Amino acid sequence: MPQDPTERRVVVTGPPRRARRTSGYYRPRTEIDEQTTLGHTYVRSLMRIQLRAGLTVFAVLALLIGPLPLVFAAAPDARRLEWAVLGFGLYPPLVLLARWYVRRAERNERDFVRLVEDR
Repeated sequence: MPQDPTERRVVVTGPPRRARRTSGYYRPRTEIDEQTTLGHTYVRSLMRIQLRAGLTVFAVLALLIGPLPLVFAAAPDARRLEWAVLGFGLYPPLVLLARWYVRRAERNERDFVRLVEDR
């Protein structure tokens, strides 16, 4: 009974030459992509840090702008003072606060990427 040359059997007798490195190899990006509990923890920590920065900015704004109506009500004859404070006095602190927030958010994201990258 002759065998058909297209029906050949292949016998593997040894271990594979290239073994995958599964043990001891840690990839946080994979954890995030696969939405595991650890990946969820990474993303939640980033969101918590960003929320903390946003709440800090909000608190400073509330302390900076919140008392102004009381100050203006205490001095009803100082209309020019009100416009000077609103027009020129608040602008520099608002710009500095916005600048601080953007730098803080970018630094948080940069730290997160450094943590997640495979290096």
